Amino acid sequence: MSGRNPESFQHTIKAFVRKGADYYVAECLEIAVVTQGKTLDETIINLKEAVALHLENEDLSEFGLAPNPTLLVTMELEPTANVA
Repeated sequence: MSGRNPESFQHTIKAFVRKGADYYVAECLEIAVVTQGKTLDETIINLKEAVALHLENEDLSEFGLAPNPTLLVTMELEPTANVA
């Protein structure tokens, strides 16, 4: 277990989704996880699976994470044209 105070552990893993040319791409900010999917739904499913596999059998405190962290997903959108 890390020497950090357990109260300082993060309860949320933040991820960012953006639309590429052919795929949606999701990337976590706190841990080294990147995945993609043809649809937004597929990307989210892949993200949940990739995070679970990355953290499987790991000491979450080594990542600064509390037990059973949730995923907070933010998506980048193109600006709306002609909003004026």
